[in-house]
Amino acid sequence: MVPLEWYIGLSAVIFVIGAIGFMIRRNLIIMLVCIELMLNATNISLVAFSHYLQDLRGQIFAIFIITVAAAEAAIGLAILVVLVRNKGAVHTTEITDMKG
Repeated sequence: MVPLEWYIGLSAVIFVIGAIGFMIRRNLIIMLVCIELMLNATNISLVAFSHYLQDLRGQIFAIFIITVAAAEAAIGLAILVVLVRNKGAVHTTEITDMKG
């Protein structure tokens, strides 16, 4: 049996990788992947705590997060396709239309 601390440690490492990748990289595709990493790290910790406490609420909430992540990925990729078609740019530094 794997201890709960290992799952939480894995979740923390994956979340930190996603957060650092989101803050450092300027490619929109990489930023979307990093957001997905952070959401999946949250799912790992929710399922681990749910299993540890013998309660299904964490697993049900993880299913809702997976649904939100799928919707976020679909909308994010649709916006990315429109930006590439209109601007030909994938980096956030090249997209300055909404600057005030």
